[in-house]
Amino acid sequence: MSADNTHTNSQQSSDNALGSKAQEGVLELCRYGKGQHFAAEKCTQNCMIFVLKGELLVNSDEYPGTTLQGNQFILQAIGSKIELLALTDVRYLVYRFTELPIICEAEYKKILERSEAPLTYTPLITIPKLEHFLTDMADYLQEAEPFDKYIEIKCQELVYLLMHYYPLYQMITFFYPISTYTESFHYFVMQNYDKVKNVEDFAHLGGYTTTTFRRLFKNMYGVPVYEWILAKKREGILEDLQFTKQRINVISTRYGFDSLSHFAHFCKDSFGDTPRSLRKRAANGEKLSIIKTRE
Repeated sequence: MSADNTHTNSQQSSDNALGSKAQEGVLELCRYGKGQHFAAEKCTQNCMIFVLKGELLVNSDEYPGTTLQGNQFILQAIGSKIELLALTDVRYLVYRFTELPIICEAEYKKILERSEAPLTYTPLITIPKLEHFLTDMADYLQEAEPFDKYIEIKCQELVYLLMHYYPLYQMITFFYPISTYTESFHYFVMQNYDKVKNVEDFAHLGGYTTTTFRRLFKNMYGVPVYEWILAKKREGILEDLQFTKQRINVISTRYGFDSLSHFAHFCKDSFGDTPRSLRKRAANGEKLSIIKTRE
């Protein structure tokens, strides 16, 4: 990156257009020179982009070929794909989050309940109160070593300004993509988790890099994807052994085991007995349970 393409953020330097991916619930200041391009990439968190100065070309499903100018802002939902190009020297703030701070819970709940897709997505304009806030934050992030607790409080203030000084109808469409992308990702996970052998296959099936998929999954479900898949596998196997008459070798194959011995070892490790013994115990009225939740 050239000398006039600099990126300042509240945690660490990064060449990612939406800030460092490892942190969330932070405000970051980004500055790039004309011509800086960031190829399309899926967002691993929800991101609000507030352009302070210059022109930024955005290309996403919601904002195809849209030029953001100073005092305009948009939201890109977790799981959405976005491409950015600095048409001029540009300066913008990114607010990255998984869940909004619980400061306006009633208002946000009302927004989600009434959320609906607009005919076309249009960038919002920063009102004076928000403009002053963003300018002050940009100055702070540029001049001071960020203090995490202060940044947390300022993120709450940002959400408060949006909820209380923008019309409800604007917020309804602004936050709509979050619910749609969350639902679509959840649907993808539930439809495919039992069809894949490992996390890499799962990620590639959805068109994600493995790293992005892991982070996206952890943000949405709160646990690593491997642990979640393993827990689902245990639940499914236990249900099949107790409540179906499927042959054991069929169950073993369905859940991706290479051999019956491997399957038997997994059952003993997870449920305390072999598949055949578990099925007999279930037939005698015993309620089976998982004795181990992780490997």
